[in-house]
Amino acid sequence: METSKRSLPSNAYRELQPGEKYIPVVPAETILPEVTPWSLGWGLIMAVIFSAAAAYLGLKIGQVFEAAIPIAIIAVGLAAITKRKNALSENVIIQSIGAASGVIVAGAIFTIPALYILHGEGAIEQTASFWQIFFASLFGGFLGILFLIPFRKYFVQEMHGQFPFPEATATTEVLVAGEKGGQQAKVLVSAALIGGLYDFLIQTFGAWKEVFNSKILPVFDKLSEIYKLEFKLNVGAAVLGLGYIVGLKYASIIAAGSFLSWFLLIPVFSYVGSGLTTTLGSTATKLISQMSADEIFRTYVRHIGIGGIAMAGLIGIFKSRKIIAGAFKLAYQEIFHPKAAHEKSVLRTEKELSMGIVVGLIVVVALFILIFFAVAVVDTFWFALTALFIVLIVSFLFTTVAARAIAIVGTNPVSGMTLMTLILSSFILVSIGLKGSAGMISALIIGGVVCTALSMAGGFITDLKIGYWLGTTPIKQQTFKFLGTLVAAATVGLVIMLLNETYGFVGEGALVAPQANAMAAVIKPLMSEMPAPWALYIAGALVALTLEMIKVPPLAFALGMYIPLELNTPILLGGLIAHIVSTSTKDEAVNNARRERGTLIASGFIAGGAIMGVMSAVLKYFGLNYENFGWHWSESTGGELLAIVMFLVIAAYFIWDSKRAKLE
Repeated sequence: METSKRSLPSNAYRELQPGEKYIPVVPAETILPEVTPWSLGWGLIMAVIFSAAAAYLGLKIGQVFEAAIPIAIIAVGLAAITKRKNALSENVIIQSIGAASGVIVAGAIFTIPALYILHGEGAIEQTASFWQIFFASLFGGFLGILFLIPFRKYFVQEMHGQFPFPEATATTEVLVAGEKGGQQAKVLVSAALIGGLYDFLIQTFGAWKEVFNSKILPVFDKLSEIYKLEFKLNVGAAVLGLGYIVGLKYASIIAAGSFLSWFLLIPVFSYVGSGLTTTLGSTATKLISQMSADEIFRTYVRHIGIGGIAMAGLIGIFKSRKIIAGAFKLAYQEIFHPKAAHEKSVLRTEKELSMGIVVGLIVVVALFILIFFAVAVVDTFWFALTALFIVLIVSFLFTTVAARAIAIVGTNPVSGMTLMTLILSSFILVSIGLKGSAGMISALIIGGVVCTALSMAGGFITDLKIGYWLGTTPIKQQTFKFLGTLVAAATVGLVIMLLNETYGFVGEGALVAPQANAMAAVIKPLMSEMPAPWALYIAGALVALTLEMIKVPPLAFALGMYIPLELNTPILLGGLIAHIVSTSTKDEAVNNARRERGTLIASGFIAGGAIMGVMSAVLKYFGLNYENFGWHWSESTGGELLAIVMFLVIAAYFIWDSKRAKLE
């Protein structure tokens, strides 16, 4: 049977009947090239490129795209262009190594920039060095891989057909379709060129404004002045593409949280505080009556979202208690009863790192983390040991939460779980005497390691599910994921330092970095012996509990509450486009074809916009940008109105091109 004729079995996405087995696309007895100089080389190249792109996009808009789909499409296109035969398993390895980029980026940019933010605000004396960023990302990534391996069989095999795995499904479909040709790569490349050029014109030449604000219209300006009611929209192609992949359901929930913050809570705070003659709360520096809508959001409302995220993480841990107990049981059996395991014949598609090796590697990584903390983070061994225990315990407990979130909705709630880690670690560190500037640095680097571990765990379960469907050898994915992590960690460290030099994280024109700002907002009062806004955290926690009771995902809603409005509105519109495209006819097969083409276009927008964003940052670093030429058109009324027009144009193109899909 030629590989070009292979397709996913009919039982790939449904639960198996009693006695039924799933046979992957490449059966266990079939051997295809997997780890080769081709797959290894291109996987590492993808890790570098997409680490840089994802770091820029994440710091710019607060969302890190999953690199799996665009990398898979590029791998397919390269194989088609070079007429490479039997490339399916090689493409899986390219995707698996390259996809380390997005998950490492998420871990780094959600926490490390907070050090620059706090330094800019005068709260700490030093910023993060390259080595602190690199080792925090590297060790966190390694822990995420090692902690997830015991759960591989449960998530990808035992729960077959019960979890949708949206990201893995899309990537798998691309890889399988790639055996028939490189048409998908052509769609992706054209979308990347269009979306990349669109965003490049905004960021480098200021052709139109990047964020539309309703205040530009007189009637809405009055609403903003009196009631602090504003509508904002980021008009970037990359954010629109991200919303398409998120889908309407979760985009709506995220937007609902944002609407609650901006259209209800901010006006309420403004109304209540309009008559106050003193500042309200320990984190406030001015009267509420003197604050803008943005200032009320940052000072008060965002903390409610933080409380919701923390509670959503606790709910996730409670739901995963049986899986955690099962992981301990599995480890015990494989370590203390190895003969029983060796007596069984293991198929190629089930070979993975043994539990003994996994435990040994965890011990080694833990030792290196201890040394890293003792030498480069804190000044006593006792503090370093405490930090290590926080990292190990929290990372392990939240691993299943991250994996389950990816398996169900394709979105990893690492930022919420990391915020909870910061609160917990700050409380512990202060109680043992580590506070102030040193405490902030320590807690944030601890948070960086944990955040990267959880991000990696969520992303890696996608890789392993793809490998399960297609018939890749798990041990090869597991082994070479470490190499992709190493390259991604080094790239992320360099890009964060470049972007800090170019844009900065504090002041006019600084990168948004919403998650990092949230981290800084949490850590500063805790480590400066100021009372934290616990009432707001509790309010958010109660909102999350209420949402859980009425079966609304609390994490997505809480994320919407604390991410700025302008970043959530285009995600909602992207979700609407996904709904329009996938329900545009009564023929389900045509709808599926259009939805898949739309996914390729969205991935192209994301990849093109992010890569051009990095290029724009490099040009700005060398003084080549519209501001230096004295062109400030984007800041004018015309530039802002043109932004809406161009956004409607790119959205219309998105819908039109998606509907061009044809059945084979």
